[in-house]
Amino acid sequence: MAKEKKRGFFSWFGRGRQEEQQKEEQLAAEQAEQQRLVEAAARLTAEQAEQQRLAEESARLAAEQAEQQRLAEESARLAAEQAEQKRLAEESARLAAEQAEQKRLAEESARLAAEQAEQQRLAEESARLAAEQAEQQRLVEESARLAAEQAEQQRLAEEAARLAAQQAQTEQPKSVISKEQERPTKEGFFTRLKRSLVKTRQNLGSGFLNLFSGKKIDDDLFDELEEQLLIADVGVETTRKIIGSLTEHASRKELKDVEALYAKLKEEMSGILVKVDKPLDIEGKAPYVILMVGVNGVGKTTTIGKLARQFQAQGKSVMLAAGDTFRAAAVEQLQVWGDRNDISVVAQHTGADPASVIFDAIQSAKAKGVDVLIADTAGRLQNKSHLMEELKKIVRVMKKLDEDAPHEIMLTLDASTGQNAISQAKLFHEAVGLTGISLTKLDGTAKGGVIFAIADQFEIPIRYIGVGEGIEDLRPFKADDFIEALFARED
Repeated sequence: MAKEKKRGFFSWFGRGRQEEQQKEEQLAAEQAEQQRLVEAAARLTAEQAEQQRLAEESARLAAEQAEQQRLAEESARLAAEQAEQKRLAEESARLAAEQAEQKRLAEESARLAAEQAEQQRLAEESARLAAEQAEQQRLVEESARLAAEQAEQQRLAEEAARLAAQQAQTEQPKSVISKEQERPTKEGFFTRLKRSLVKTRQNLGSGFLNLFSGKKIDDDLFDELEEQLLIADVGVETTRKIIGSLTEHASRKELKDVEALYAKLKEEMSGILVKVDKPLDIEGKAPYVILMVGVNGVGKTTTIGKLARQFQAQGKSVMLAAGDTFRAAAVEQLQVWGDRNDISVVAQHTGADPASVIFDAIQSAKAKGVDVLIADTAGRLQNKSHLMEELKKIVRVMKKLDEDAPHEIMLTLDASTGQNAISQAKLFHEAVGLTGISLTKLDGTAKGGVIFAIADQFEIPIRYIGVGEGIEDLRPFKADDFIEALFARED
């Protein structure tokens, strides 16, 4: 029993220790759990604090970025404002510079205007003084002219006796000339023109037929044609144009035979002359003033006489001005034409100022209501500049009485001089501006091709051509008639 009690005691004691141990373990577990919970709570707290810190840090960074953005925008705005201020400053400076430049230009313009006004005043003063000097010179020359006229009257009185002795001889030619002018010629104008161009036709026009006869159109034929044109004084440039056009038509197979080539050549040469076929129109001006220019020996004075007679035949009143005061016989030659046709001639002594003679003639023609005034000038070499200046002076003097005068500046050329006529036309045209050309002596030369060179190079109207000695042989130029006569085939 005691043994059982002892066992029961130890059994109870063992269970007590076991229970106590379990409680301790449970307590330890609870404490560990509490510790874990405390640590978890602490960790959560720390995490929350970290999250809070991170949130605050993020907010701070966002605020800093926003501030930086604001500062950047503010900086950009300030930079834009500074750039705008700089632009405005530069614009203001530019405007100020422009205003200063405009002011300078205005002042410069005013200064130039003042200078021009002063120059104009000085020019007018100079012109006035020059006019006064010219008038004084004219009065001196007039005085000398009157003295010379008195001496001339004495000479004319002596000459009158000689002229009276020649009058019988003069009357007969005058009668013959009058009849020659007035009666119809036995042969027509075209026939006479064709006959007068016989020498020119040997190289041009119908003369090409002999060149073309029995040949084919090839380079050799064009070479021969080119040579023929040059021989006839058609001129290098004009010849090249003609040959160039013909070869172009030939290359396009438009010229089937030499007859077609002949017809095309005629057409090409006609086209050159048609451009200068502009007859002289003297209507609408009174007096109509014609200034005749040219070198010595071209038939200028004779052309003047023939023109005067033709104008008379048209019912026009005519006056002549003897502006050739250099050549001793020039005045007398013109006066003979005047006497023969009852035409007034205004003249002074040999050596007088030609501009003064022509000035007096225009005044006289205006006063008398003359229809046509033809002014002769001294024959001069085209390479003498001082003589060309004299022509310019004559033109200036004419314009003082009539700003449109001279209404025609006509150059007389001798066809027989060939290419020299080209240089004459060039220099006279440069000096005074030619408005018309008379080409004389076509009947006596084989160099009539120069008419094509003149027409092509200058395109100055060819008013008249001289094809003979008679008055009717100075013919108004008609391109079609000339070409037909030149290319007319022999019967």
